[in-house]
Amino acid sequence: MNFTDELVQWYLQNKRDLPWRNTTDAYVIWLSEIILQQTRVEQGLPYFYRFVEKYPDVSSFAAAAEDEVLKLWQGLGYYSRGRNMLKTARLVQEQYHGKFPQSYDELIKLKGIGEYTAAAIASFSANEAKAVVDGNVYRVLARYFGIDEPINSTGGKKTFQTLANNLLNKKNPALHNQAMMEFGAMLCKPKNPACGICPVHTGCAAFLSNATTFLPVKLKTVKVRERFFNYFLVTNDDAVLMNKRGDKDIWANMYDLPLVETDSLLPLNELPGLPRVQEIFGPGLTISSDAVPVQKHILTHQRLYIRLIKTTPKPVKLEENWFYSTIENLQNLALPKAVFILIKNIFNL
Repeated sequence: MNFTDELVQWYLQNKRDLPWRNTTDAYVIWLSEIILQQTRVEQGLPYFYRFVEKYPDVSSFAAAAEDEVLKLWQGLGYYSRGRNMLKTARLVQEQYHGKFPQSYDELIKLKGIGEYTAAAIASFSANEAKAVVDGNVYRVLARYFGIDEPINSTGGKKTFQTLANNLLNKKNPALHNQAMMEFGAMLCKPKNPACGICPVHTGCAAFLSNATTFLPVKLKTVKVRERFFNYFLVTNDDAVLMNKRGDKDIWANMYDLPLVETDSLLPLNELPGLPRVQEIFGPGLTISSDAVPVQKHILTHQRLYIRLIKTTPKPVKLEENWFYSTIENLQNLALPKAVFILIKNIFNL
């Protein structure tokens, strides 16, 4: 039995029972693929169920409001995925009359769908002969064949895609792709792979050369930007001053509190003297001494240091995107998880 046949046999005996594997509905498969991008199955599964229940088909998704989608997405991160999903659903509703396309050539045209996602949907919904190469597949191929070419380089991507294409079982591509991906997720894991029970370890170059910890190779190209967010908690009776974010930064079109960003983590007593703070509150702002401790929030390309600053009641210069929300209504706003964590204990959300 060859390498890929062994993986298929292993998959048939050990695969997880996941809901999107029991359907050929391209819409449902698309939902699962987008939700699981940059997200573990255990974390993404509850979100998948919520979206399927709320939007059982493309038409219902296309009719949703962006705030509604972002609220449902809260906690998953990479919020642009949620916004792109809504754009895609509306495009499918308009151009494909609510029927989600199944062919790779049509799927690749849609917002938020790249080569991997298009191949996955086409393969799993229509059994189209497209090799799916995700992080799990990169890892399996790099280790088994001993390839040290960086997986995020132009040449590396081409090398791995070509190899995956050559290995693909064109008679049953869906099963083949599922087996490759599941094997990487369950056995050939990034850390502590289960080589002892691996059915193909005797032919694995990385196992034979004790190189599993070094493969796959990935170029370090990400520069992390540090940002310091000072959120001001401004209340008026049972209402809280909120901000609707713009569409040019992280957490686009979501809601947070009035924010003053600084170049470093300043002492609290220096904040009232900042021009931006005085523009909002005027001179003489008093900051409560029981400030919420600084929270660290890590994004892919950014490291955020966030703190909540309580102020004594004082007239505020309202800006265009600021508005007062009742405490009860905070539950209905699409808040970034980092902001939600910051205020939930204060208002018992």
